[in-house]
Amino acid sequence: MLTKRYSMMTEHELRMEISTLNDQAKKAEQLGMINEYAVLERKAVLAKSYLLNPIDFKPNEVYEIEGDPGVLFQIDYMNGVFAWGKRKIDGSQEEGIPIALLKKKD
Repeated sequence: MLTKRYSMMTEHELRMEISTLNDQAKKAEQLGMINEYAVLERKAVLAKSYLLNPIDFKPNEVYEIEGDPGVLFQIDYMNGVFAWGKRKIDGSQEEGIPIALLKKKD
């Protein structure tokens, strides 16, 4: 089966995909399939990232990471729907984070 890339999907298709992934993740969680649940959750986050505009995420700005309270992330540069930078903790290495996981620092 050929699947369409998220970058080629319309907003409606992305929303439908996110809904399907969330339903599949719930079922995997209920069945105790932790690895499958994690993969589906990650796919949903990636699909959500394609609903956002990467231009809204600026290098040198600091964001909070969803699901990681108190951890801040400073963007060095953008590559598609991934923000590349470092967490604001000692010894942090550069990593790419889907923009759907970033929220403006209060």
